[in-house]
Amino acid sequence: MPPAAAAPGDPAQQQAAFAAAGASGPGPAGTSGAAGAWYGGADAPPPYGGAAGGAPGGPATPWGAPPPPPPRKRSGGLVAAVLAAALLAGGIGGGVGYWAADRNGSDGSTTVSSSGDPKTESRAPGSVADIAGKALPSVVTIEAQSNSGEGGTGTGFVYDKQGHILTNNHVVASAAEGGKLQATFSDGKSYDAEVVGRAQGYDVAVIKLKDPSGAKLNPLPLGDSDKAAVGDATVAIGAPFGLSGTVTTGIVSAKKRPVASSDGGGGGQASYMSALQTDASINPGNSGGPLLNAQGAVIGINSAIQSAGNGGGFGGGQTQSGSIGLGFAIPINQAKNVADQLIRNHTPIYPVISATVNMKDSGTGAKIAANGANGSPAVTPGGPADKAGLKSGDVIVKLDDTKIDSGPTLISEIWTHQPGDKVTVTFIRDGKQSTTEITLGERRGDNN
Repeated sequence: MPPAAAAPGDPAQQQAAFAAAGASGPGPAGTSGAAGAWYGGADAPPPYGGAAGGAPGGPATPWGAPPPPPPRKRSGGLVAAVLAAALLAGGIGGGVGYWAADRNGSDGSTTVSSSGDPKTESRAPGSVADIAGKALPSVVTIEAQSNSGEGGTGTGFVYDKQGHILTNNHVVASAAEGGKLQATFSDGKSYDAEVVGRAQGYDVAVIKLKDPSGAKLNPLPLGDSDKAAVGDATVAIGAPFGLSGTVTTGIVSAKKRPVASSDGGGGGQASYMSALQTDASINPGNSGGPLLNAQGAVIGINSAIQSAGNGGGFGGGQTQSGSIGLGFAIPINQAKNVADQLIRNHTPIYPVISATVNMKDSGTGAKIAANGANGSPAVTPGGPADKAGLKSGDVIVKLDDTKIDSGPTLISEIWTHQPGDKVTVTFIRDGKQSTTEITLGERRGDNN
């Protein structure tokens, strides 16, 4: 489990209300509102970029760059003089070049024109510029402020035509209890907003513009994060350090990376995700912004970073550490399911196994603790784990086909499912390995 986001900060055992709930915010992929005709279909554009070009038999030229001009014959001293002038002042270099040509009796022009790159000039479908141009109008910078004046800046994106904005819980947590929220679009127009619902455990929140009239509400198309592959191109958009509308690129570096973040705000509870890892440059302020694929569809919500300093996470100005190429995003399949729950019920629903597991141990599996919260049983009588035959001291080492090396990993993986899902659990008891099937229960809200 990478220390990507601040460590959970729990005692040796996480209480049943959170750890035992091993839950998930799964969900099928799909689009909300107007999906956007520029994503998907048989004529979907190829990934941006492409192979470097060059003249046959010669060195390759950089992507998108014109071929170098042919060398010109000059005397050695004159070439040196022109080169020096060009290095000192580019504008003067052109003048010196013309003067030198005139002195040599040349009647031709010394102007060298670029042949241009039609693909670049047209911003071809699938290019980064094309993706950014379509997505930026649907990405907002969120300013959150509590009643005491504390707060910060994050990012969100248009989820539907009703004015719902999808973002991180830790972006809006400070304003959730009577504070102020404002969403600013790329055209500079700002709108007051309110919290519709937030899920601290998933670190997902939905806000809504109070008066969306006049706002250009073009929902970003949602991709299928399950189909994302390591090496796929990514584009991240956000407001790092308050710099709205910043676009960066990278790839999917890894999938199903278990990450815990304590930036969820309030109560000291952690957020857990089975994250998409990317090397696209993301920093504090990118929180809640979209991670797009090469077709411009959202595959994740940027939520946490691994810092070279002393921690991670994006939220609340708790750290000013910058990107080192290790960023983590909540898969959009899970985030969509949670967002739909929040819009319908205004409260999150978590799948649970109803067993408390140790949160400090790692490497050997998720061990069911001796006791739960306040001395209660670690395995809730009549709960899913109890019905499946699990007991205190059992070490869960696999959930379906996913290896489990710690309590946070178990929770992150369970929370990719939904209540009622059946999962196969592999565990070790008294040195012997066994398997059992668990039907996941549910828990509503963050404080139960």
